[in-house]
Amino acid sequence: MAERPAGRHHRGAEQGQLAGVCMRQDLIALEFDLPRDVPPVLGVGAFLKNTVCLASGKKAFVSHDVGNLDTVEAVYRFEELVSGIGRHTGVEPVAVAHDLHPDFHSSRYAQGMGLKTIAVQHHHAHVAAIMAEHGLEGPVLGLSLDGFGLGPDNASWGGELLRVDALGYERLGHLALLMQPGGDAAARQPWRMGAAVLHALDRNDEISQKFAEIDGSGVIAAMLQRGVNCPATSSAGRLFDAACGLLGVKLVAEFEGEAPMLLERMVRQPQIQPDGWRIQDGVLDLLPLMDSLTRMEPEAGADLFHGTLVAALTDWAERAAHESGITDIAFCGGCFLNAVVREGLADALERKGLTPRLANAITPGDGAISLGQAWAAGLLLNGE
Repeated sequence: MAERPAGRHHRGAEQGQLAGVCMRQDLIALEFDLPRDVPPVLGVGAFLKNTVCLASGKKAFVSHDVGNLDTVEAVYRFEELVSGIGRHTGVEPVAVAHDLHPDFHSSRYAQGMGLKTIAVQHHHAHVAAIMAEHGLEGPVLGLSLDGFGLGPDNASWGGELLRVDALGYERLGHLALLMQPGGDAAARQPWRMGAAVLHALDRNDEISQKFAEIDGSGVIAAMLQRGVNCPATSSAGRLFDAACGLLGVKLVAEFEGEAPMLLERMVRQPQIQPDGWRIQDGVLDLLPLMDSLTRMEPEAGADLFHGTLVAALTDWAERAAHESGITDIAFCGGCFLNAVVREGLADALERKGLTPRLANAITPGDGAISLGQAWAAGLLLNGE
């Protein structure tokens, strides 16, 4: 989803530990107070909306967003930040934290720096960023909802319920897996994820008719039937795309997240389908809701999808909180740029006596990854 302000539930003065915004806007964008000293650690961020963070002592300095690391210009800016942030702060890192994905330029660059390297899983970093902003060492529960992050099993993660503390994370649950026909192509063609839902509902023969205007819909139906080039994903972003595809909202998007943003704008009065989800062994399955969307108009579907998703996430988090005794719930990942989900879930959890921890100064999206990497790695180093 495209980055935009987090909006309501800005509780930085009460819960956050924001120290200030530095004058050097060309290099440092944000400065945070940390609750305990950490060794000098550099976090080199993710692939999308890359930032760099240097944490040392009780301070963390986060750079501005250089963009996605898919252009020569962005790569140069990234490398300049890595070399410049130490000079600007007067701190030399003793370790560098990077994403688990080996093909990100940031990961490869970190491996060549000659420092101790620490790989931090993408969604762990998302939760740790919220912890750093709010001055928390854990344990916390994290709802990490985005488009993609590589799991330790080389699987596509993106709808994760994690328990995170100073020693690392535990995956308590995830969204039910959906096939992703064509892999990354599905991120900009929501109809493909709609087709994946029809396949999951044993309605594969309806794909060509449902998406008759799309050239190649029959090919995708055959791919799903045979399981060819259809990696499984737990991605919340792809679940949003599936809803958009089934409801006919922007079947082919210009950029990842465009269709879900349009769907959010359609919401007027969120509605809840009481039997729209099920939870078993930590897996949250919204297939009953998605089945209902196949028979709905876009506006009514937008209301039902958002309302039921909030109710399902509330149920998921409340169960985990009851079982673990943890009351802090971190909201992170690009899906929390969606104000309907963010505000509805925060209100629902507060009514349950739980404490939602939202991104206030930092973005919930990938621009926060470097902060989370540095904080998570710093805590790990302290524990060695």
